[in-house]
Amino acid sequence: MPNPFKPAEVRHGARDSRPRGAASRSVASGTRAGARLARRQDADCLVLELAGPWTTMTVAAQDVALDGLVPNGARSARIDLAGLEAFDTAGALLVHRTTKQLAARGLEVELSGGLETHRGLIETVRSHDLDCPPPPPARSALTTLMERTGRSTYFVLDEALSLTNFLGHTVVVLVRSLLRPGRIRWTALINQMERTGLNAMPIVGLISFLIGVVLAYQGADQLKKFGAEIFTVNLVGVGVLREMAIMLTAIVVAGRSGSAFTAQIGTMKVNEEIDAMRTIGLDPMEVLVLPRVLALILVLPLLTFYADIMGLLGGAVMANWALDISFFQFARQFNVGVPVWSFWVGLIKAPVFAFIIAVVGCYEGFKVSISAESVGQRTTAAVVEAIFLVIVLDALFSIIFSILGI
Repeated sequence: MPNPFKPAEVRHGARDSRPRGAASRSVASGTRAGARLARRQDADCLVLELAGPWTTMTVAAQDVALDGLVPNGARSARIDLAGLEAFDTAGALLVHRTTKQLAARGLEVELSGGLETHRGLIETVRSHDLDCPPPPPARSALTTLMERTGRSTYFVLDEALSLTNFLGHTVVVLVRSLLRPGRIRWTALINQMERTGLNAMPIVGLISFLIGVVLAYQGADQLKKFGAEIFTVNLVGVGVLREMAIMLTAIVVAGRSGSAFTAQIGTMKVNEEIDAMRTIGLDPMEVLVLPRVLALILVLPLLTFYADIMGLLGGAVMANWALDISFFQFARQFNVGVPVWSFWVGLIKAPVFAFIIAVVGCYEGFKVSISAESVGQRTTAAVVEAIFLVIVLDALFSIIFSILGI
């Protein structure tokens, strides 16, 4: 049988009108134009003859033909690799897939011809051919919900345990440093006080002033119905001093300074600066955590006092504009109607909130992994956790002060 891959010969006496070099180049390009496949059947043996380059760029044309191959009553098959000119893993994968399909139909398949490298490549593909794992069994929505709830609960408990451990470590370092003040880094402490306190005054003052305006306006609007506009002063005083000033200041500090703590420490961990500190004998808790915790504990009560003043000023301005209550009348009613404990209640909360915000921010910074994406994730987590814990602690303080009658 004539070889179907053999180039047609020029008949004797016929002349090719093309130049000799052009004819040679045409034959050569035709030889490597693409993967070629010839099929024939000898008795009950199916023979597949492969020729040309079977590479990634050329085997696509033979993919469909081999995928839909029908044995037509053959009992065995032979794949002839003698005509291969180039061969890579794409061609080897196609040959291996054809071998598996024919074997699945009950044919005995053998490879013939070809180079040892071709056979070795096919064997490599065969050894790495793994069956896909079966899909997981379908589960009900209730099972999925319970599993997610369990995973989330375990994650929250694990985070709470780790945070408690870090909080205890921070307390130990804080007490040890207070007993030995020489271990405190005063320059870093003053720097953090400036960043967390002084630089936060504009935003804290503006928010507190506007909250005082809102409380006075809403209170006046409701109390006018009963002819008790003067008690707007009491509403503003108690609301600002006990709750609004400290809560808003803590939330602003958590979003501003707590996130900064996480980002700074997290970036240092990504750059392996914390490992370098430990290498030279420095304790990261004393160098990084202690100045930030002490600074926030010292400045948050001062920011709270500043927020109290700005909130009362906003309430006084709105009362003067909406109710025609002079600043003198506002101050006199404030002195009579607002107990001094309202001021101390807000101020007592400040150091506790500051400690929690600083500890959470530093804790999340140390939890950053060696990636820039982790810095953003942990910074977000620090803000959310700090605000959540501040609100929870504020609720606990409210219950305790209510029980004590304060």
